[in-house]
Amino acid sequence: MPNPNRGSCGFQSTEFEQEYERPSKSELKRQMTALQKLGAELIAEPRDRVKRVPMPEDVREAILECQLIKDHEGRRRQLQYVGKKMRSLEEHEIAAIQKMLDSWKGASKSETAALHAIERKRDKLLADDKALTVLLEENPQLDAQQLRTLIRNARKEQAESKPPKAYREIFQILKSLQAPAAQPTDDEDDAEEDES
Repeated sequence: MPNPNRGSCGFQSTEFEQEYERPSKSELKRQMTALQKLGAELIAEPRDRVKRVPMPEDVREAILECQLIKDHEGRRRQLQYVGKKMRSLEEHEIAAIQKMLDSWKGASKSETAALHAIERKRDKLLADDKALTVLLEENPQLDAQQLRTLIRNARKEQAESKPPKAYREIFQILKSLQAPAAQPTDDEDDAEEDES
């Protein structure tokens, strides 16, 4: 049974608690860790992409330097330094970097999805002869004889567990059909760079 006199000493329990105007140490640590992870994401990207990210030159140099370091301990220390440099950035600079990384992730996801679609198309060609007829109707510029030979060879390679040479060639042909459709996305990337 609860004590009815408990808490009746004339003050509320929150009355003496201090109000902090600054973030707690834990919150500061979370923010620093998040910035270091952002730096690590940039380090994992190719050098030419990192050079296009809008950021101060000293931060970019620290990231590019870290990409060159192979020694584990040296790389760890450089990553700490990158985190320190990232903490010196303004909120809008961090937001711009995060936006650029997110756009790259979206682009790579769409590229991966496109490659998976090509793989499914190739598997369909190997499984069903009608798929070749449909492909040739959609793309009359393709060499039907060459495709039939490649499909036959790919089936033979799979049956005999040989290296997939023809299998890869079919993929390259299908990928080349997709290439003109991929050109506008590169132009869009160039337009985004011009706006920056």
